[in-house]
Amino acid sequence: MATEAAHGPLRCLLDGSLSAFDSDVRRRPYHRNCGCALHRAGACSNVLPCSSSHISYPIHRSWSPLSISASDPAASSPCVAIRLAGDPGIVGLMSKQMKEQLEREEKNKYSIIIPTYNERLNIALVIYLIFKHLRDVDFEVIVVDDGSPDGTQDIVRQLQHVYGEDRILLRARPKKLGLGTAYYHGLKHASGNFVIIMDADLSHHPKYIPSFIRKQLETGASIVTGTRYVSGGGVHGWNLMRKLTSRGANVLAHTLLWPGVSDLTGSFRLYRKSVLEDVITSCVSKGYVFQMEMIVRASRKGYHIEEVPISFVDRVYGSSKLGGSEIMEYLKGLIYLLFTT
Repeated sequence: MATEAAHGPLRCLLDGSLSAFDSDVRRRPYHRNCGCALHRAGACSNVLPCSSSHISYPIHRSWSPLSISASDPAASSPCVAIRLAGDPGIVGLMSKQMKEQLEREEKNKYSIIIPTYNERLNIALVIYLIFKHLRDVDFEVIVVDDGSPDGTQDIVRQLQHVYGEDRILLRARPKKLGLGTAYYHGLKHASGNFVIIMDADLSHHPKYIPSFIRKQLETGASIVTGTRYVSGGGVHGWNLMRKLTSRGANVLAHTLLWPGVSDLTGSFRLYRKSVLEDVITSCVSKGYVFQMEMIVRASRKGYHIEEVPISFVDRVYGSSKLGGSEIMEYLKGLIYLLFTT
């Protein structure tokens, strides 16, 4: 990237001011794909406009701001000067708004909490896909395993040797203690300022995580939730009865609770860590109704919630853990929330 960016109008030695550089780039417009982390996440355009001259210049996450004195004419420009780290001879311009957005993105770290129970056949592929789609994002994966007898923890330990124990954290528990407490357990070990929760059974494809990140950066939302029930979303691999059950559960919850989101039972979400800490302490549910209670209480607290359409795909390996007892718990939880929120 550095070698490519050195060509064209961006090779220029600093002489104490930006006038020589500014004159050069105005004569020779330079357009290219920026190649930055935000671009790969779909959060910026192919070229970044310099609003002072209407010319686009390439940037990369390794560009750093130059120090500009208050007396320099560039100080009042809507753009700021940037230098590629490691090469003082390469400079460029970027909008201050984009600089601020990149700085926010640069500071963010995402802790991805994945509860598991008997997911030996899925966990390796899920983690591989996370690393594939988040190559330029600072993140960690926290696997909370509830004493899986199928060897899930052994697979996670092998993955730690591949990706590093600082990137994959195994935080096991001795037995099944509920989905809600699994998230709370993982949250205690999260070092990121954002937390992503998702399932391990491949029903939540990691390719949607960049869309969650982009939506949060664009809107400043406290919560971004994946939804199956808006344009662009959907469900694949379910039979008619399962689809009717899910739809019926959401319609019933909407009728009684008016939560302001389209998919109450989804479990693929991004939270600000501080928001998750606040909401999770007010929840009492431990099973599948936990997801509904989380989003309802967040809505009642006035947190900004955004949605991203996702395609939910039924698990390929293993068996679903949703049964009659979970459905009864959902109905009980619905009644409880009706009278307590």
